[in-house]
Amino acid sequence: MNKYYSLTRHDWEKSLANLINDFGIYAPLFYGEQQDYELIEAESIPHIVYNQPKPATPLKTFFMPVEENVVHIEPPPRRKIILGIPSCDLEAANIQDEMYLNRDYVDPVYKKNRDACILIGTDCHSIQEHCHCTTYGIKPYPQSNHDLTLSLFGGVIYLYTHSEKGAELIKEMEKHTTFHEPTENEIQSLLDKRKEVEEWLNHNNQGLPDYRKTGELVNQSNQEIWKKYSETCVSCGACATICPTCTCFLLMERPGFEKVRHLDACQYPGFEKVAAGEDPLSPLHKRFYNRYMCKYVWKPQKFESTACTGCGRCIEACIGNINKNELFMELANH
Repeated sequence: MNKYYSLTRHDWEKSLANLINDFGIYAPLFYGEQQDYELIEAESIPHIVYNQPKPATPLKTFFMPVEENVVHIEPPPRRKIILGIPSCDLEAANIQDEMYLNRDYVDPVYKKNRDACILIGTDCHSIQEHCHCTTYGIKPYPQSNHDLTLSLFGGVIYLYTHSEKGAELIKEMEKHTTFHEPTENEIQSLLDKRKEVEEWLNHNNQGLPDYRKTGELVNQSNQEIWKKYSETCVSCGACATICPTCTCFLLMERPGFEKVRHLDACQYPGFEKVAAGEDPLSPLHKRFYNRYMCKYVWKPQKFESTACTGCGRCIEACIGNINKNELFMELANH
């Protein structure tokens, strides 16, 4: 099942054009300096972004949309191919799966959405300022939770199968194109590129504490540093909603026994407000601190998977210009 394939970019794009008839294909496209997933049409295929981190929207949105009715479960209209998923998002699926699939109760809506997707992960051939996946033990190339790995290298598309779903997609594509078997030198070039990017990340994040150490530092910290870094927080919730591992939601009831799951964020005011108006997280710095305790202390106590994959989206999305890595470095050097 695990096998390398190669084809020219031209043949790959022709194959995608044929697959559009049977699949909803989502792939990253550039908008100015940002990229994000879009439903691909034939004319947008040449503009797909390859091997560059990272789409603005995390993978979790395909499994848990911002808003979804969880009572009237309808089958998806057609299968989806999600193309260009970075490793940080694929690893984030571990904790999502632990939360919604591997416990006593399986969430049927999450499972339906998850099963309907064919996931094509991609190697990162460059890094962004706030990427720090390797600090938390995650490689800048897919290792789990995907069906195919894709790399565009030297004008050639390389694919590697990781699952039966991936192998079946290769068979589907073989109806329209011819695959080749990469040489050992070609494969070695891909592996060398992976090593190079990994070294860049390690160099750029020297001194940043790893996941376990960060949890210890957060747990042992005092309130003053949280007051300091939360001064510019506007409680917009961007850090939590854009995070690939956060799972909080509201369940809203509507007429006709409709129950709608809606994305929620721990940084919203009133997130923990209860009857009679009591709110243990009313002070801003406590709400701010609570998010990091959840990610680095409480989640590791309850789950095996990492609750932060080092994507850096929370830093990039923050209106208040709060950099969690600077906070952790200050804790480490205190």
